[in-house]
Amino acid sequence: MTKITKTTFKSFIKKNAGKLYILTSTTFDGMVDGRMSTGQKTFQPITFTDVSAAHTFGIDGVWLVGGSRDYFSALEGHEGFEGIECVNCCGKFAIAIKS
Repeated sequence: MTKITKTTFKSFIKKNAGKLYILTSTTFDGMVDGRMSTGQKTFQPITFTDVSAAHTFGIDGVWLVGGSRDYFSALEGHEGFEGIECVNCCGKFAIAIKS
């Protein structure tokens, strides 16, 4: 298996732009100064935002921190989806396509 990097993640988004889903497991909560569960259990079609920042790729629910602090891994066979999961200090999310 090859190592998944930010470049791999960006390429996956670009290649599958019309058929992407997101599962946001945790997000940063300033009230507890840490990550909290979102309660989301299933993949949802992605929503593009008006802002196309380098940290979000214009996708609601995505936030990369950069500086080698984003940890990517392959997501395979999760409820019929395959894609890339990302964990960082701001949360945990997975971008996937139906397999």
